[in-house]
Amino acid sequence: MSRWFKPCTRCFLHSLEVRRGFRCLTPDGKRRTELQLRAAGDRCCSTVQGEVRVRFAPSPTGFLHLGGLRTALYNYIFAKKYGGIFILRLEDTDQSRLVPGAAESIEDMLEWAGIPPDESPRRGGPTGPYMQSQRLDLYNQTAQQLVDSGHAYYCFCSSQRLELLKKEALRSGQTPRYDNRCRHLRADQVQEKLAQGASYVIRFRLEEGVEPFQDLIFGWNRHEVAQVEGDPVVIKADGFPTYHLANIVDDHYMKVSHVLRGSEWLISTSKHLLMYRALGWQPPTFGHLPLLMNKDGSKLSKRQGDIFIETFKRDGVLPEALLDITTNCGSGFNTNRMGRRIHELISEFNPSKITTHSALLDLEKLPEFNRLHLQQRIEDEQQCDLLIQDLREQIYQAYAEQIQDKDVLHEDYIRRVLRLRKGHISFLKELVSPTYSYLWVRPSFSSQEVASLTGEAQHIASLLLKLIEERGEELSVDRLGEDLKAVAKQAKATKYREVMKLLRLVLSGQQQGPSVAEMMVSLGSAEISHRFQKLLLLSNETD
Repeated sequence: MSRWFKPCTRCFLHSLEVRRGFRCLTPDGKRRTELQLRAAGDRCCSTVQGEVRVRFAPSPTGFLHLGGLRTALYNYIFAKKYGGIFILRLEDTDQSRLVPGAAESIEDMLEWAGIPPDESPRRGGPTGPYMQSQRLDLYNQTAQQLVDSGHAYYCFCSSQRLELLKKEALRSGQTPRYDNRCRHLRADQVQEKLAQGASYVIRFRLEEGVEPFQDLIFGWNRHEVAQVEGDPVVIKADGFPTYHLANIVDDHYMKVSHVLRGSEWLISTSKHLLMYRALGWQPPTFGHLPLLMNKDGSKLSKRQGDIFIETFKRDGVLPEALLDITTNCGSGFNTNRMGRRIHELISEFNPSKITTHSALLDLEKLPEFNRLHLQQRIEDEQQCDLLIQDLREQIYQAYAEQIQDKDVLHEDYIRRVLRLRKGHISFLKELVSPTYSYLWVRPSFSSQEVASLTGEAQHIASLLLKLIEERGEELSVDRLGEDLKAVAKQAKATKYREVMKLLRLVLSGQQQGPSVAEMMVSLGSAEISHRFQKLLLLSNETD
């Protein structure tokens, strides 16, 4: 067993969950927290010494998408489950591909999603700076340390030579790889080229004999990278580090205890562990998360355009719904149900239940997830207040010029509408669609439309106005349902169905929508009376 991975000597294989609080004393008397993971086959538990610190380290070469949000979410949940720290680090060393505004947007979207980092470029922290472009001296010092110890070397190969190597390999059906030519340069040759000002990169010397490592999710792994890869670049010609160096340097100095990242990095981990060993550093514990895929098993692509978090936010998707659907389709929880909020995700999180299977995401189910979480928000008084503010702004933007009665913007009115429609709408913006325009704008209807339904419009309107006068402000859907049946029976030649169509026309100007009783409760007694007075006037004019 390597000196840079310590297996837990207190592995309870019967434990079915990760438990926090199993503590023992180290020789120096300090407390040590041990996170015990249920062994699934060769997945054993690992020892975490000191504080749990995890990081989400995206590159601002694009905006945050669902795959990135999911990785951030698992890191956040892991940190909060064990009382640890969640770090946001932006890996902006590929300067040629940076997207303006992406760095700020990534942190904005994490905060919007309800999983804000504890340490970040915006918030700061004890191990900053948290932008890699601001840590170049540290990478160059580490690279020089590797060169001085013989674990890295200067490479002066031109881009033209490297391109020829690539073409030759492809022509012969082989995987392109660097041939390690410059690792054989003598010290005097290196010094001569440096003195001449020759352009160079620094490459890490891959050695055979990679020791196996234990991944929290995929179990024991080992990749003999020296047999299939050329020596990797760690410092580019522009002085910026590559991912392979920068991520281990930052994880070390930021005291990251666990690296939870996508499974596409699993094959690179042996390479990273060789660097840890060359530097004499203790590596973090690794856990590689299975990929998030489309429901047909295809890879999520940024080209789809609809997987960016800002797009979901713009379309009115609630952050809780996004977190819920991305965990519901995956693994790592004691239960699998819809409607979970972040505190429930944290309490039900169990790393030993994360499988190696890809998570298949069905975005067609998102409206159902959003409906559940919108209902929960409406039922929460504080959250409902925020919904009222949001909906009021949307109403004003959609109908500002058409609103005849400003009472429709009143808090009590909007709250009543939300409570009546909870469970029926998936998105708040539905309430400002034409379907619900009657809630905010008085509808128009013609005498011809009325005549096509009944010749008793004036009689029915009078019955309805009398009913409203008797009921006053005490309107309920159930009670009105019975009252309307009684009104319909008092019509002489109009059937119940046509009576309901007439009432719906007067109240909403539409043929479909919520029940007539719900429409009436939403609008309130005064507005109902106003709309049926209009029917009386129209009928009188016709007569």
